[in-house]
Amino acid sequence: MAGPNTLEFSDANFDNDVLKSEQPVLVDFWAVWCGPCRMLAPTIDELATEYAGKAKVGKLDTDNNRNTAMKFSISAIPTVILFHKGQIVKKFVGLQPKREFKAALDNLTGAAAG
Repeated sequence: MAGPNTLEFSDANFDNDVLKSEQPVLVDFWAVWCGPCRMLAPTIDELATEYAGKAKVGKLDTDNNRNTAMKFSISAIPTVILFHKGQIVKKFVGLQPKREFKAALDNLTGAAAG
C-alpha cells in the first residue's frame, strides 16, 4: 500500500524511528477503512520520494497500533503530525493539500524539495 520511500511506523518502532530521529519525520495516522486516508496516500508517497534524505515520511495504521495513536490523542483520521527531535512541530487533522505539508517540511529542512 505504501510507496517505495514511505516508511511503515508501528508501536514497536515509533520511539526509535520517529521520536529519536535527528531528521524531521512526517507521520500519517490512518486506517484501511478510512476513505479520506486512501485519498491522502498518494500525496504521502510523493512527499516520501521528494524528501528522501532530508526527512522521513511514513504511515502508522491506527487500528494495528492503538498505543501510539492514543499517546498522541488521535481522534480523527487522517491526522498527519510533523515531528522534529521528538517534539510535535505541526499537526494536520483531515485531508490537507500537499502544499501545506511541503511548507512545514521546507521550514525544517531549509530547502524546497522537487
